[in-house]
Amino acid sequence: MARPGGRHYRRDRRPEPQHKVNERIRAATVRVVGENLENPGVYSLSEALKIADDMDLDLVEISPNADPPVCRVVDYQKFLYQQKKKQKEMKAKTTKIVVKEIRFGPNTDDHDYEFKMKHAQKFLEDGAKVKAFVFFKGRTILFKEKGEILLLRLAQDLEEVAKVEQLPKLEGKRMTMFLAPKAKAKK
Repeated sequence: MARPGGRHYRRDRRPEPQHKVNERIRAATVRVVGENLENPGVYSLSEALKIADDMDLDLVEISPNADPPVCRVVDYQKFLYQQKKKQKEMKAKTTKIVVKEIRFGPNTDDHDYEFKMKHAQKFLEDGAKVKAFVFFKGRTILFKEKGEILLLRLAQDLEEVAKVEQLPKLEGKRMTMFLAPKAKAKK
């Protein structure tokens, strides 16, 4: 079917397989490996394809950059399934680090401080990191010490559930401190 502009396209655009399988392998000789193989070793491509065919399995190129390329005798669909399963397990093992921000002013009163501290404590208990910062507007930059004292007080009040990852540091109009949750003791 022609597209406007004269270009043709195929309806069934299947993605290119990520491995070379059977007749798609282009190397003259290959190293054959597999679970149920009597004598793995280096074979010509035609011999390797015959071995795979005799076992009613596929020849899959798993390491194309090796010399000679390494091919495994395996059921290709089962091989793909196991690879997807491994990737899924690896993805599940990686932990996502969440960073929650809590903003203070240099003149934050006690009630607001307590309210924000409880939120920070909840975030830390849920396993998130906390970025606490004091924002200085206009001339309040004169009260840098107040901001630092406020952040250090927060770190001290949360020392049971958090460890300080970065001490208060002034960057422009912000004084920032990072807190990370303490590792929970296993019972």
